Amino acid sequence: MSFSIGSTSSGMGPRSAMEQFGGNQREGDLFNKQVVIRMLAYLKPHRWKMFAAFLLTICESGLVLLSPYLLKIAIDQYIVPGKTNGLLRIVIWIGLSFIGVFLVNASQRYLISWVGQRVLATLRSDLFKKLQRLQQGYHDNHIVGVTVSRVINDVAEINELLSQGVITLFGDLLVLIGIIVVMLSMDFRLALLTFAVLPFMFVATWLFSRHARTAFRETRSKVAAVVGDLAEDISGIRAIQAYSQEEASQERFKRVNIENRNAYVNAMSLSFIFLPTIEFLGMLATGVVLWFGGNFVIQGQVTFGVMAAFLSYVTRFFNPIQELSRMYTTFQSAMAGGEQVIKLLDTPIDVFDEEDAVDLQSRNGKIELREVGFRYREDSPIVLKGINLVIQPGTIVALVGPTGAGKTTIANLITRFYDVSEGCVLIDGIDIRSVTQKSLHQYVRVVSQDPFLFSRTIAENIRYGCPNASDEAVEVAARQANAHQFIAALPAGYQTRVLEGGVNLSVGQRQLISIARVILTDPKILILDEATANIDTVTEVLIQQALERLLHGRTAVVIAHRLSTVRSADWICVLEDGRICEQGKHQDLLKNRGLYYKLHERQFVD
Repeated sequence: MSFSIGSTSSGMGPRSAMEQFGGNQREGDLFNKQVVIRMLAYLKPHRWKMFAAFLLTICESGLVLLSPYLLKIAIDQYIVPGKTNGLLRIVIWIGLSFIGVFLVNASQRYLISWVGQRVLATLRSDLFKKLQRLQQGYHDNHIVGVTVSRVINDVAEINELLSQGVITLFGDLLVLIGIIVVMLSMDFRLALLTFAVLPFMFVATWLFSRHARTAFRETRSKVAAVVGDLAEDISGIRAIQAYSQEEASQERFKRVNIENRNAYVNAMSLSFIFLPTIEFLGMLATGVVLWFGGNFVIQGQVTFGVMAAFLSYVTRFFNPIQELSRMYTTFQSAMAGGEQVIKLLDTPIDVFDEEDAVDLQSRNGKIELREVGFRYREDSPIVLKGINLVIQPGTIVALVGPTGAGKTTIANLITRFYDVSEGCVLIDGIDIRSVTQKSLHQYVRVVSQDPFLFSRTIAENIRYGCPNASDEAVEVAARQANAHQFIAALPAGYQTRVLEGGVNLSVGQRQLISIARVILTDPKILILDEATANIDTVTEVLIQQALERLLHGRTAVVIAHRLSTVRSADWICVLEDGRICEQGKHQDLLKNRGLYYKLHERQFVD
């Protein structure tokens, strides 16, 4: 018995790149409470280390506030009166305060980094788990590069805010409040003069925030577009080179890259204007204190030590404001990234295990489709309509028909990569929606026309479905798949590492390895998706021999384009426009002179 198995169009095209890159992205609020609450939850497991970091921040803030005050004491009580007794003690205290700031700051940064890296790993792990659980339809409709950008870039922005941002915010606010209290207690007039520039700062911050929220959301969208376009072009490099589209590809990437650059420049331009504005206002406040404070000193209204301390406090007063301004930029970017991360984490899972789902235990292998209807999305056309099909245990049923007739869709429903829109799919009389997906996929295996191998050794690829399989079992499976001979001829044999995309192996060799992988798992039901497509004649014979061994005693659904290869199937179903228009054995279908006959005559001459 000889089979050449094929694939068909799924009937669903991918979403446009602009839609996926965020072209329709909703502009969110300046402060998204839901995003903040969800992200702060990732700090909860590390609350004690964060608490320790907060305590260290309080200590650091106190030490920062102490130095100028010690300077005031040194000037007023020792330098101006000309006393040397006690001056050394003050100098030592000032030196110890600087050493204390260094030690406390180093400890705080270590704790923050420790927490930050764990938050980063946890958040990325949660996103990866979510991507693993999402149905095939999600991955069909989202560009890989954009998804990678969410997991890598957006999460990094969020982590910076969660780990460093929270502590920085607390510390800066603490220093600000402390400086305000100390300045007011030292001299009420100079304090009010210093605070006179604050209204201008509030206005500058308000103007900045109006434009920043849009600008930073645009940067997240554009960087995702760059990653997405880059990933797609690298994956399709052979097609680009084969059709001499290098220049067109470069121009497209250049356009996307320029859009990303412009978005980033626009966002940074706001920061480059905003931050110098804050610095200018800080210098203005210093000038005000120097002028009025100097006059107060000359008039004998304040001491020289108070004046010097005030100048030191003014510098420290605007440093945290500048830091908060920079953190505001990070906050805007993190909020934009957080919205996308939350959106991914909250993406509904359409195909999931019910709470009372059980493992599929039966071992007969009967498949039944009852009044199955299906559409990929609510707004997409119907792909399958009223499909009724019974596949008896141990039989081979071939699905044939024009491209887009629904053959691959039926295979996707049997494997539950998608859930039916209407009707039900049963295996051994059990609705597959009532069993766990893990047990279903152990029961049903797929051999596709484009086998995927991981960047691991050949042995690891073969035992992918059975990680604990022995080397002997791996070799037996490879022999049954006709793969042992070429594997043994490789320099490292079964320990040969498969390069990314399997480029160091031919298509036929990859297919033989994938068949060995399926043989090792010993499934009851097989879905064969044109396993010999684009294979040379010699390798095709090896694959067909391996498939004959694999099919023996198993229920099989064969998706085929080349009709001559399904003549020996136990039953043939002919699909057209999402319906079964004919079914029967090869000779009977030819006698009916229907669609099967037309397809046969069009493709082959007996």
